[in-house]
Amino acid sequence: MRALAEARNGGGGRMAFMEWSDDFELGVPQFDNHHKHLVSLLNSIYAGMGRSSGGDVVGNVLNDLIDYATYHFDAEEKWMAEKHFPGLAKHRIEHDQFRARMVEIHRDYTRGHKGLSLEILEFLKTWLATHIVGSDAEYGRFVLKAEKRR
Repeated sequence: MRALAEARNGGGGRMAFMEWSDDFELGVPQFDNHHKHLVSLLNSIYAGMGRSSGGDVVGNVLNDLIDYATYHFDAEEKWMAEKHFPGLAKHRIEHDQFRARMVEIHRDYTRGHKGLSLEILEFLKTWLATHIVGSDAEYGRFVLKAEKRR
C-alpha cells in the first residue's frame, strides 16, 4: 500500500512520473488492477531516484517490477489461451521482447550502472502505455464482443 500511496504523489511530494488514465481501462478488472500496480511500481522507481538512498530503493523496486511484470504476463497469456484470443501469439512476442529488455536493464543495473536514466524510465512508461492502449485493448474489445454474443 505504501508504494501505491507514493506512486500517487510521486513519493516525497514529487509529481508522479506516470499518471493513471481512464484510457488504460480494458474492462477486464483483474488486468486493469495489474496495470495500475505496474504504473505504481514505475512511479516508485522514479520516486526512489530522487532519494539519497535511491540505489537501494531503485534496485528493490526494479526487482519488484520485473517479478510483477512476469506474473502479469503469465496470467494474461493463460487467460488469453483460455478465452481462445486469436492475438495470443503476437501478444506473447511483445511480452517476450519486454522481458528481454528488462533483463538487459537489470543486468546493467546489477553490474554497477546504478544511474537508471530517465531514458530507461521513458522507455518503460511509453512501452506500458502503448501496450495497454494498443495490444491489451485488443483483448478488451475481444471480451466485450464475446459477451455481447451471449
